[in-house]
Amino acid sequence: MLWPPHSNPPCPEAVVDRTRLTAAVAAAVLAVTGLVATTGSAAAADTELARNGGFEAGLTGWTCTAGSGVAVSSPTHGGTSALKATPAGSDNAKCAQTVTVKPDSAYTLSGWVQGSYVYLGASGTGTTDVSTWTASAPGWQKLTTSFRTGPSTTSVTLYTHGWYGTPAYHADDISLFGPGGDPATVPAAPAGLRAGSPGSTSVPLTWNSSSGATSYHVYRDGARVATVGGTSTTVTGLTAATTYTFQVSAANEAGESPKSPAVSATTTSGGGDTGGGLPAHALVGYLHASFANGSGYTRMADVPDSWDVINLAFGEPTSVTSGDIRFRLCPVAECPNVESEAEFKAAVKAKQAAGKKVLISIGGANGQVQLSTTGARDAFVTSVSKIIDDYGLDGLDIDFEGHSLSLNTGDTDFRSPTSPVIVNLISALKTLKAKYGPDFVLTMAPETFFVQLGYQYYGSGPWGGQDPRAGAYLPVIHALRDDLTLLHVQDYNSGPIMGLDNQYHSMGGADFHIAMTDMLLTGFPVAGDQAKFFPALRPEQVAIGLPASTQAGNGHTSPAEVNKALDCLTKKVAAACGSYRTHGTWPALRGLMTWSINWDRFNQFEFSRNFDAYRWS
Repeated sequence: MLWPPHSNPPCPEAVVDRTRLTAAVAAAVLAVTGLVATTGSAAAADTELARNGGFEAGLTGWTCTAGSGVAVSSPTHGGTSALKATPAGSDNAKCAQTVTVKPDSAYTLSGWVQGSYVYLGASGTGTTDVSTWTASAPGWQKLTTSFRTGPSTTSVTLYTHGWYGTPAYHADDISLFGPGGDPATVPAAPAGLRAGSPGSTSVPLTWNSSSGATSYHVYRDGARVATVGGTSTTVTGLTAATTYTFQVSAANEAGESPKSPAVSATTTSGGGDTGGGLPAHALVGYLHASFANGSGYTRMADVPDSWDVINLAFGEPTSVTSGDIRFRLCPVAECPNVESEAEFKAAVKAKQAAGKKVLISIGGANGQVQLSTTGARDAFVTSVSKIIDDYGLDGLDIDFEGHSLSLNTGDTDFRSPTSPVIVNLISALKTLKAKYGPDFVLTMAPETFFVQLGYQYYGSGPWGGQDPRAGAYLPVIHALRDDLTLLHVQDYNSGPIMGLDNQYHSMGGADFHIAMTDMLLTGFPVAGDQAKFFPALRPEQVAIGLPASTQAGNGHTSPAEVNKALDCLTKKVAAACGSYRTHGTWPALRGLMTWSINWDRFNQFEFSRNFDAYRWS
């Protein structure tokens, strides 16, 4: 027993003679005084459990979110290496490893850190997860915390992370000291592998979890094609009307399990060019058909032959939530040179006879559309079908802007959306595609805020407070990827957007178009979560959206810079790419979209003439 300090020793009669105590009494006394832990925490069994805590072997044993971590040689606390991790957007640069521990045992976690708002912690303890942090550590500072495992806990996850919007932090000599757990064993092969309904270029897969697994490897025809943390994924980049065989294995620190029994799936037909009929490289333009502005009205018959896809702007709802879409030609009072309905429809047929596609575009800056109910969804299908049938159109363009699409709180996975405005739009578009068949042309023109910003932010975020519209087009694009003819994101009227190089890119030059298009053709983790990876689109599904003139929108790009972007993306001309390094070369990139045909005519057809003159090979 420990005694408080005295000037003299305590009285003899107050001293406990431990040798006279029974083992049970001794245990009770010592447990009350806190000197002995319960079974399982014997000091003799304590050992260092963190693997590569000094990062001398690079990042071996560690996983960092969004590729945020790297081993560096300076500064270091000890040895020759340390961790440097850089937060970006909604990613806090979390680096973690899972270690094996004993149940109902005490552990001490420590590490040296440098930077602002650096955290060290442990999760999955089975009791109370712990963390400690420093607001500012200009030099190396030691962080220490402790925890006790739960009665059935056999593994915990150690982690360190920074904070959003802060510079890179450093960490070194991370230690977990306590009783070593039983060695990890290789998990069993996953059971229950099954394929969902295939698309023309993708197959969804799900399987049962395997005890002890920390990740799963997905194989297609014997070759590994993906590694995921959960029990589902969608294999993309497949060929239409082709049978594939899939298997899955489970993995942890001890190794990889045998592969599961194989399942086969056959992709549907028609995946090579959804909507068909477009030239290898197409020019898409919006025609101000229902309104006038400073660019002047252009009659359908006067649209030059340069334009392969003509989007009629715009079909708009009778109210934001009605789903009832109406389209009418510009009133004579507003557009004195407007043609008659009969002349317009005849001109549409003439364009189609010449191989052009004419679509109705829904939305625009003033046409907010929120399909928040199934009634609005059904009204949308009925009214859009009527417009397509009345004018004999080839398909539909979705140009939802403003507050048309947003994600409800808790809707965090683009692969399985729950927000009604998203779910109902997906359902409506699939219904229209099924109604009109494989030649139906479906295009989308979202802003960067709704697509590429999803690399950093998705919806309201894990703690709320973010704009719920961030990345909100991603679930729509993903659900329709096998039906989508063209995605032409508006690379204009945009703020700076972070690319896959984790640098911000600004509109107006080749660099912005290169970085934004590379994201679509490479794919990216949504909100930095590698387990929620937005798969790449096919290059023939992607066009670059630009304003036709300085009057058409912010972010006008000169013809020379447009050509540089195309040279980089389709030919990987080093001088054209500048400092950005693309993740591939895509000679099949479909082409360009512009707002608008009217503004191009106002600008002496500079945009379309440059497109016509460009040599794709």
